[in-house]
Amino acid sequence: MNTAMELGDVQVALDIGPELDTAALPVERRVRHMLDVARAFHVSGRHDAAVATVLNAERMAPDQVRHHYLSRQLVITWVRNTHGKPGFELHQLAKRMHVVG
Repeated sequence: MNTAMELGDVQVALDIGPELDTAALPVERRVRHMLDVARAFHVSGRHDAAVATVLNAERMAPDQVRHHYLSRQLVITWVRNTHGKPGFELHQLAKRMHVVG
């Protein structure tokens, strides 16, 4: 999944990533996988799925998501690219991450 994203093959990442069973992995690796899935959704224009994936990852490991570079970059990008005010869930996530006031 991560390799596919690093190589820019978003379709391969979306084909395997969301359905990949990561239950046997440590929480930190599962969350990182979810952030890569969110990035793939973002790149493919599936904004709602991307936000939902980051929110699910946050429920698993709040501190890791709130401080991880990738999740912070995604949320900052979403907030900046929103026309008008971001949706409630995105705005609350951005506040928890301290990327908006």
